[in-house]
Amino acid sequence: MTQASIPFLFMRGGTSRGPYLSRADLPEDLDLLAEVLIAMVGSGHPLNIDGIGGGAAVTTKVAMLSKSEDDWADIDYFFAQVSVEDQLVDFKPTCGNILSGVGPAAIEMGLIDATDGETAVNIRAVNTGAKVAALVQTPRGLVNYEGETQIDGVPGSAAPVALQFMETVGGATGAFLPTGNLVDDIDAIAVTCMDVAMPMVIARADSFGLTGYESAAELDENRDFFARMEAVRIKAGEMMGLGDVSQSVMPKFGLLAPPKQGGTVAARYFMPWKTHPTMAVTGAQCLASCVLTPGTVASGLAQLPNESPAPITLEHASGLIDVLVDYDNTENGTVIKSAGLVRTARKLAAGEVFVPKSVWEGRA
Repeated sequence: MTQASIPFLFMRGGTSRGPYLSRADLPEDLDLLAEVLIAMVGSGHPLNIDGIGGGAAVTTKVAMLSKSEDDWADIDYFFAQVSVEDQLVDFKPTCGNILSGVGPAAIEMGLIDATDGETAVNIRAVNTGAKVAALVQTPRGLVNYEGETQIDGVPGSAAPVALQFMETVGGATGAFLPTGNLVDDIDAIAVTCMDVAMPMVIARADSFGLTGYESAAELDENRDFFARMEAVRIKAGEMMGLGDVSQSVMPKFGLLAPPKQGGTVAARYFMPWKTHPTMAVTGAQCLASCVLTPGTVASGLAQLPNESPAPITLEHASGLIDVLVDYDNTENGTVIKSAGLVRTARKLAAGEVFVPKSVWEGRA
C-alpha cells in the first residue's frame, strides 16, 4: 500500500468541522505531525481538493485526543489549525467550537465510558492549559446527537453540549492584560489586549471607519481594513510577549460596536486573515470579558447586567451567541472565574483517512 491509514471521526463541533483523531495514531514529532495534517486536510489549494478540508478556516481544524494524566481531567485535547492554502499548521491556539465535539468523540473512541443519561467529561486543552467541563447527553449510555438546541450558524437543531471553561485567564501569555494596560494606542488605533481563553486584540469598529454591523463577506472584501488590522495585530503580538505573529493565528482580532439586535454588544471576530462567519467560542469569552472590564475599549458600548454570573449576548455575523461569565470587579481589577456556553456537535463520518507514505510511513 502506498498510503498510510489513520482511524478518524469526522465531526461538526459548534460552528466548525474537522477530523477527530487519537493522538496515539499520529507522529510525536510536531514537524512531521504538521506534514501529516497538511496532507490530510489538503492545505495548499483553496478548495482543499486533495484532502478532507472544506476550503475555509473553520473546516480545516483538527482535534487530537488522548486519555489525560492530569489529576482533574479525563481527556487531553490537542488542537491544530491548518491553513487553507499556505501549508502551515499552528499548534499555539485552541478552538472552543471544535472542543464542543471532544466529549462526544472521546466516548465514541472508547477513551471514556458513558453513563446513562448524561456523561461529564473533564477536558484539558493541551495548547493553552485551560480546563473545560463538558456535559454530554448519553441516554442508555450512547451519545445522543438529536435534540432541540439551536445555535446560530448551524442549520436545524441538535442535542446540547454544555461547556464550563475554567482557568482560561493568561493561558497563552500568562496575564489577563498582557501589555499591562487596559488600553494601548497602536497606529492611532485604541486597542485592548486581553488573554481570556484566547489572546485577542480588541478595538471599536468605528476606529477603522466601520459600523461593526458589516457582513463577513463585506469585511473580507475590504482589503484596506485587513491591511491596517494586520499591522496593528502584529505590533500588538510583540507587545503581548507572543513574538513575531505574522505566521501565527494568535492573537486573534475583534471589533465591537453598540448592540443592534437586542444583544449586549455587536462583535466581529477575525481568524485573523478572514472574518469568522459566526463567532469562536474562545473569542466569545475574551470579548465578553472585555465588555465586563471597566476602562477597556468596550466601555460605554453596552448596558451591563448587575449580577455575576453575568449573561453576555454577542451579536455576530450570523446571529447571536450567549456567554455566562462568572466574574468579580475588585479594587485590583476584574477577575474572571469561569465562562459557560452551550453548543452542539454531530458525528458526520467515521473510518480511515489516508496520507501518502512519502509523507509518513504510519504507525507500525
